[in-house]
Amino acid sequence: MGARSSATRPRAVGRAAGLGLGGATLLTLLSGCSIADWGDAFGHFGWPSRGISLQAHEMYDLWIASTIAALVVGFGVWGLIFWCVIRYRKRGDELPVQTRFNMPMEILYTVTPVLIVAVLFYYTAIVQTSVDKLSKDPDQIVEVVGFKWNWQFNYRDGMGAEANTVASTVGSSDVIPILVLPVGQKIRFEETSRDVIHSFWVPEMLFKRDVMPGNVRNVFEATLDKEGRYVGRCAELCGTYHAFMNFELVVVSPANFEKFLTSKKGGASTPEAMAAIGFTGEAAYAEKTEPFNTRRQQHSWNQPETVAAGK
Repeated sequence: MGARSSATRPRAVGRAAGLGLGGATLLTLLSGCSIADWGDAFGHFGWPSRGISLQAHEMYDLWIASTIAALVVGFGVWGLIFWCVIRYRKRGDELPVQTRFNMPMEILYTVTPVLIVAVLFYYTAIVQTSVDKLSKDPDQIVEVVGFKWNWQFNYRDGMGAEANTVASTVGSSDVIPILVLPVGQKIRFEETSRDVIHSFWVPEMLFKRDVMPGNVRNVFEATLDKEGRYVGRCAELCGTYHAFMNFELVVVSPANFEKFLTSKKGGASTPEAMAAIGFTGEAAYAEKTEPFNTRRQQHSWNQPETVAAGK
């Protein structure tokens, strides 16, 4: 027994040293790179990007951190499986030592998953609470109205259905509606529908919320932190031309937003208001998407045919 114990001790010490070295290496790698660096290096692990709002950044960081944690656990489990396959492979006809149970190992296998789930639940609850948080005094309030099959964006002077619309943009089959918003300000979105359920979705915001008909007004807030132009879509199957229900989000500086809104209040059209802040010519209209041909052709939609069905 003494000889066996003395032979086993160095082996156990070596395993512990290997685990410690591996853990130290992992911590060094993780500390040397930020969450964004890891996301960029591995294609965001399936997400579109880090997002264009403060809330999107929180959700993105949670996703990347959870994925890294899952990969660490996965590689650990795979490593143990292959180590057992190699270490305890059959070496002869002699039956190996049979163990009925290992209480410390069973406790470890029970406690570890519970701890992992608890930690993930904790951070998920924190991020979800932050994303759904509503402020008492948002900087801008936009009413999002969905209808078959387009969008209307109303700039409001207060919160709730009783507030007044000071400026509005309405889309049509020929013109993509443009939603202009300022960067760095708290935007409150109040959603309602005139007919069926739609869904307001800008992929770069990493967020979408249903637009409900009736007395239901879904509300959320976002603080955009990156200027640019982004395609928005309806993410709820709402009927024949659901796929054509696009809009464009244009994020500008607060000064340009005030100029845009002042022009709209003065009676200017959306292209005229866009021109007032420097978007002239084709830039005064949507650039990231374009209207679809909603005419049903003889054999299918959006085909270069001139004969309508039935003629």
